[in-house]
Amino acid sequence: MRPKILVIRFSSIGDIVLTSPIVRCLQRQLKAEVHFLTKKRFARQVEANPHLSKVYAIDQRIEEVLPALRAEAYDYLVDLHKNLRSYRLSWTLGKPTYHFNKLNRQKWLLVNWKINHLPTKHLVDRYFEGLAELCIRDDGEGCDYFIPAADEVELSDFFTQQGRPGWENGYLALVIGATYATKRLPTERLVDLARQLPLPTVLLGGPDDVAAGRAIAQALGDRVLDTSGQLRLNQSASLVRQAQLVISHDTGLMHIAAAFRRPIISIWGNTVPAFGMYPYYPRDSPKHAQFEVSGLSCRPCSKIGSDVCPRGHFHCMQRIDLAAIARLVREWA
Repeated sequence: MRPKILVIRFSSIGDIVLTSPIVRCLQRQLKAEVHFLTKKRFARQVEANPHLSKVYAIDQRIEEVLPALRAEAYDYLVDLHKNLRSYRLSWTLGKPTYHFNKLNRQKWLLVNWKINHLPTKHLVDRYFEGLAELCIRDDGEGCDYFIPAADEVELSDFFTQQGRPGWENGYLALVIGATYATKRLPTERLVDLARQLPLPTVLLGGPDDVAAGRAIAQALGDRVLDTSGQLRLNQSASLVRQAQLVISHDTGLMHIAAAFRRPIISIWGNTVPAFGMYPYYPRDSPKHAQFEVSGLSCRPCSKIGSDVCPRGHFHCMQRIDLAAIARLVREWA
């Protein structure tokens, strides 16, 4: 009889992408019926995943779906969020639950005392370690991301409508957004970077990035196409999938780009790759380069980010070598 397993990850975009190797290996290697529990605003990210049989989603409270989850009679829970809400769900359902090591103590030491006791190990590898008793192993295929057909962007139509015929022959995707300001290059630095790029450039960002996107587009004219605030996440993902290469901050579209095996130049501000959240590629990894300002005594200043630089100088982004990024793009293009 096939085991029935519920995977729990409530948020956010990148973290959900990083659960996809676990979902795939549970379904393929255990022949399991795999369900997924997340928040409603992220459900569309996983609904097209063929390795999932069912997706449950909540606004805030597990009571919204608790009767349905009880009726499923799961054999196991795989808790890849590991917070109070997921602990309470595990206790309520009373099913064997597998966790992973969040390394909160080590992260606290790195943020507050700059003492690095973190293993040189990706978060996904820690997921697999937490599931060792289930006897699944990393298949080396990296992350998955599946775009519903309705969200695919047809390049020729999209660029012709925007008055840019010919862009479908190749472009670079520049992800200008991130959840927190300390994970984003300031607008004037994004303008400077875009000026140095040798390829037509599509700007990708959410509603909060509209002002930055407009400023970059006004400065560079037809050299860039600003889509910030105009596309659904999966439509942005479609443009990422079709890009020649991707420049991104530490954000969800960076992980989506890795799922599509795109060459990535990632830019790191207050967060650090040492947290284990860098792009997770398959074994035959495409090109990937990380740009960060090493040696800053204030970095990392938090695990996730903040609205302003706590020190006021924002050296972690102001000192990023934009010319070196542009040189690397010219090498790869």
